[in-house]
Amino acid sequence: MNYFKELKVWQKAIELVTEIYFKTQSFPKEEIYGLASQIRRCAVSIPSNIAEGCGRKTDKDFSNFLGISLGSAFEFETQLIICKNLGYILESDFKFLESEIQHIQNMIIKLQNTIDKK
Repeated sequence: MNYFKELKVWQKAIELVTEIYFKTQSFPKEEIYGLASQIRRCAVSIPSNIAEGCGRKTDKDFSNFLGISLGSAFEFETQLIICKNLGYILESDFKFLESEIQHIQNMIIKLQNTIDKK
């Protein structure tokens, strides 16, 4: 079952992961194993959990993994705010990434609600 690749939310999350990897390349060297690593891991977790949920046998399992993905999305948003406050990303980059993650969060919630109503 590879239909996860067709999900718009998965595609948007993959784009976000790519973007955050580029943005964190310019972080201070002391953040390589700190905030840069943490924000990358939670960004990767978003589409990864969507994909893993698609591979499960039941809608309940899929919904559970969407919940995990949503949690990672909120974690990402929190870390993004920290990055902005520390001056690691530009305000314009922050606004773009914040808008993207909030859009992904809404997409996950809508997908989860659709699955839960089945």
